[in-house]
Amino acid sequence: METGGSSESPAEPKRGRSRAPKKAAESLLKQKSPAEFFAENKNIAGFDNPGKSLYTTVRELVENSLDSAESISELPVVEITIEEIGKSKFNSMIGLIDRERVDAALYDDYETAKERERRLAKEARAQEIQAKNAASGKKVKEQSAGKGMKGRGEGSFYRVTCKDNGKGMPHDDIPNMFGRVLSGTKYGLKQTRGKFGLGAKMALIWSKMSTGLPIEISSSMKGQTYMTFCRLDIDIHRNVPHVHVHEKRKNDNKWHGAEIQVVIEGNWTTYRSKILHYMRQMAVITPYAQFLFRFISETSDKNVTIKFARRTEVMPPVPLETKHHPSSVDILLIKRLIAETSKQNLLQFLQHEFVNIGKSHAERLIGEMGSEFSAKMPVKSLTDQQIVRIHQLFRQAKFDDPTGDCLSPAGEYNLRLGIIKELHPDMVATYSGSAQVFEGHPFIVEAGVSVGGKDVKQGLNIFRFANRIPLLFEQGADVVTRTALKRINWGTYKINQTQDKIGVFVSIVSTKIPFKGTGKEYIGDDIKEIATAVKSAIQQCCNQLKSKIIKKLQAREQQERKRNIGRYIPDASAAIYDVLQAMTQLHASKKRRYNEEDTDLVSKVASRSITTATLKEKLSEHVARVDYEMALEYATQSGVSEEPREDVYIQALEPAAADAKKFLDFHSPAFVFRLVC
Repeated sequence: METGGSSESPAEPKRGRSRAPKKAAESLLKQKSPAEFFAENKNIAGFDNPGKSLYTTVRELVENSLDSAESISELPVVEITIEEIGKSKFNSMIGLIDRERVDAALYDDYETAKERERRLAKEARAQEIQAKNAASGKKVKEQSAGKGMKGRGEGSFYRVTCKDNGKGMPHDDIPNMFGRVLSGTKYGLKQTRGKFGLGAKMALIWSKMSTGLPIEISSSMKGQTYMTFCRLDIDIHRNVPHVHVHEKRKNDNKWHGAEIQVVIEGNWTTYRSKILHYMRQMAVITPYAQFLFRFISETSDKNVTIKFARRTEVMPPVPLETKHHPSSVDILLIKRLIAETSKQNLLQFLQHEFVNIGKSHAERLIGEMGSEFSAKMPVKSLTDQQIVRIHQLFRQAKFDDPTGDCLSPAGEYNLRLGIIKELHPDMVATYSGSAQVFEGHPFIVEAGVSVGGKDVKQGLNIFRFANRIPLLFEQGADVVTRTALKRINWGTYKINQTQDKIGVFVSIVSTKIPFKGTGKEYIGDDIKEIATAVKSAIQQCCNQLKSKIIKKLQAREQQERKRNIGRYIPDASAAIYDVLQAMTQLHASKKRRYNEEDTDLVSKVASRSITTATLKEKLSEHVARVDYEMALEYATQSGVSEEPREDVYIQALEPAAADAKKFLDFHSPAFVFRLVC
């Protein structure tokens, strides 16, 4: 055995094969912030494409403005402006210099000479077909844009500005209110307009994804001598605001409210009708608000300005936050309530954290839970098994239904005014139902049905509202649509479903709207309680309209009957006059004698006191009198009390105006007529 240094013992590792000790494998688990999740799944919040993103941005800003004004009982004044930004202007905003294309074939909208020739030939054929259809009176479809108009890189950009007279926002809270997803003031159990609680945060995320530009907020609260200005964007990966400017400025005009400005990619052309339809429906459901909508285009002939004036000053009450109903909670919610409660024992917890559980009811529930439960046991000491037992008992026990006191429906008066203001129908009926319950959550259904009107298509025109916001998408699967189309026999109510212009308005308010689908754009038809309430509300409106329609038909029949009888009056008058003349001749020749009354009539005919014109006039008066007496007899038999009555609301004079002007009051059992001098 060699004793040289080159020899290695078997236990020693061989040279050249030595390796560093292995590091522990890094964890493959990754986390996403809420902002990052919604950025990757923006379709959930209604940001499917540029066009719908523009619509959703407008909707979120308008609804935030309404909530803000209503929270301080201020009549809302909302101004929404969409300003089109051309490519050159947008590039200058972000500091880019316009460049001419060097390699045209590199671009998506590039087409060869043959492709261009084929496209032009196809467009020419389409125009020829359109011209033939127009000449024959057929409906002409708009021609879709060709490949030359495609250009994914040629996006359209818009500056969306929304200004209101609402509550405003605290200076220090603004960065987190806009730059931190899933932080806000609307997460209690109450009726809210929002669907996800994202508000303008999602508009900021879309702005960062499509333009990279920050959002600008100006805000001032009532009584503040300053106005807050904040420019910020969001760190999507960390879900924290990135503030550029946050300062206080002078507020000499003592303005209160908020003004939000964001630049996003959008598509006004394809979603113009949806945005205007949304504004119109919002004016229907909130007639106490004033909206000013403006679209400013690069070409002035495409500008749009629409003002939706306020029709009433009657506002619905502010929705109240309420406690959970025992039948609506799950195990996780019970655990959260236990963690957040300030109550010490189980009895107090049941009494004060849930609705419709009084002291005696809570004691009975605790006795039913088992021997390991007691009224004085600390609520924080409940085990997971005990919490499951409480949840099981909540699902099985009987509780009174929650009341609808916490809800804020639009109101029958406001709904009627909104329909009249925007549609100008020939007749309208409204109905507001009482509070009902679905899975422990109260809900109220209001409905309106109109016939006739301006800009209303023939057939059924369905308008859906959830928590006083319009629902414009996925209408076919909605409970309102299916009920109006399949469960209402319109012919029974003297309404022609295909030829009449019918407007069906249904508004549902609740502490929890049971939306279906990720976009939360419709309410499913599988919820029996809501489907029954919707059908009943529409039927109530139809019954009101039926009596009006019948009276209208009767009046029309009366006019038709008078017209038909009137056609025979000239001939009947001439025939009667001929008979009277013959009687006069017989009387003059003494061939026939008449009594005193007939002799007087014959003498008047002989002296021309009675002529054909006189008979025609008397017959017309007789027909009118008989027709009136028949109508009066019908009304008496039907009963005056059955006649539908409508409440008429007249705005009172302001105290100052009443004192400054003289007026006379004319009183009657039904009304007071005030004549202002």
